[in-house]
Amino acid sequence: MKKTTHRTHHIVLDERPLSRSDVVAVARHHAPVTLSDHATNRIQAAHAVIEQIAAEGQKIYGVTTGFGHLSSVRIPREQQVELQHNLLRSHAAGVGEPLSQEITRAMMLLLAASLARGHSGVRVELVQKLLDLLNTGVCPLIPSRGSVGASGDLAPLAHLALVLIGEGEATYAGQTCTGAEALRLAGLSPISLREKEGLALINGTHLMEAIALLALSDIQSLVMTAEVACAMSIEGLMGSHIPFDERIHLRRNQHGQQVSAAHLRTLLRDSEINRSHQNCARVQDPYTLRCAPQVFGSVRDTLEFCSTIAERELSAVTDNPLVFPEDQAVLSGGNFHGQPLALALDTLAISLAHLASFSERRTYGLMGPHDWDEGGAPLFLTPNAGLNSGFMIVQYVAAALVNEIKMLAHPTSIDSIPTSAGMEDFVSMGVTSAHKLLRMLELAQQVIAIELLCAAQMLEFRKPLKPGAGVQLAYERVRSFILPLDHDRVMAPEIALLAREVKSGIFSTIE
Repeated sequence: MKKTTHRTHHIVLDERPLSRSDVVAVARHHAPVTLSDHATNRIQAAHAVIEQIAAEGQKIYGVTTGFGHLSSVRIPREQQVELQHNLLRSHAAGVGEPLSQEITRAMMLLLAASLARGHSGVRVELVQKLLDLLNTGVCPLIPSRGSVGASGDLAPLAHLALVLIGEGEATYAGQTCTGAEALRLAGLSPISLREKEGLALINGTHLMEAIALLALSDIQSLVMTAEVACAMSIEGLMGSHIPFDERIHLRRNQHGQQVSAAHLRTLLRDSEINRSHQNCARVQDPYTLRCAPQVFGSVRDTLEFCSTIAERELSAVTDNPLVFPEDQAVLSGGNFHGQPLALALDTLAISLAHLASFSERRTYGLMGPHDWDEGGAPLFLTPNAGLNSGFMIVQYVAAALVNEIKMLAHPTSIDSIPTSAGMEDFVSMGVTSAHKLLRMLELAQQVIAIELLCAAQMLEFRKPLKPGAGVQLAYERVRSFILPLDHDRVMAPEIALLAREVKSGIFSTIE
């Protein structure tokens, strides 16, 4: 099992919803997870209802019937356990590169938490087996493609669940092996499923939710970093600080805008550069400087909305049918439908496109020409331009990245394709939305890294004047990785290095 120095959480599954920090702690830092007595009691109560239904032969979807369009087929008692195993095998039809370990671990936690709420009818042993996989470091190998985001993330969750019964593939201690071998190496044994348990394992929004929660944490960090990069560009381009005055933003009454303006004011405080051009001829700056709080603020507000949707799902049960032990009822519905998350993921994608495009326009502005610049900042931020091309192609790269991001921003959730012989006639495609959001996030981190790189270079031409205190700290962090450019050199490794640091979040805490 991977060792880490970040294990600060011990997650207990009980009546309380998980938090996003819980998911990150388990997914990325391998925090241990246990079941509370309260959860154990609720699980047992729901399972007793399913046992009674199975014994009496009542017609209940997925317990005594087939699945999807085959729900009209009655399954005799002696075949009901086989039905659950066959469900996992038939649905494990995913394709594509495997999910990352952190996404898989987040899925496992979310699935266990949903089952632990006591509305799925599974045994305590099944939930505990999921937690055993998490706590020992057994990680199912799950093909990333194949879910249409309704009736649950069926194919990915089936691949996850196969390992519980000693089938499929998994990784353990850095090696890939069969599910049976991974269990053996971890000191675990396979479980034999009972009525409804296969269905409960694969009905749910746990893949798209896992990606949404992890991406939200990274996007929020990126927004803070993008504001830092913007403040560096404002100072480098000798932009006015007046547009960030609190009085302006109070009159708009948009919360995110006010937060972004306050962050920019903090980053820009005590600027010698600003004092040096108080009486310059320019009256207004381009929108990518002047309207920064309005644009960043709208992204912040969108993130808050999408976070609310994703965090509501942290207390959800997205199985079907649901068991209500207090009423001795089993009700068939559609909580597995991913539409709430799909729309939120598509909205996040649009926000990322704005964030990256906004940054690239400032990078373009940093290239020059700077006709207004009395300090004589050179074209493409390089001494001896002509012999040296400086950051010319770095901006091209940012433009190419933004072009790809804009293409990926097209909403996936508007393109439903019916499945299951028309029984599942409108699906969310939320997992596709999630996958492309991850790709956009990676590209956007590179775009912001490029702005940091170029803005730091522009600040070389403002010396000996110092920028605002927060900008100075950001400049020093860039320079701890990347030296100033005084002649042409290969920039690709430096962009990659800075993008990794952006992803790590080290710039997001600067104030």
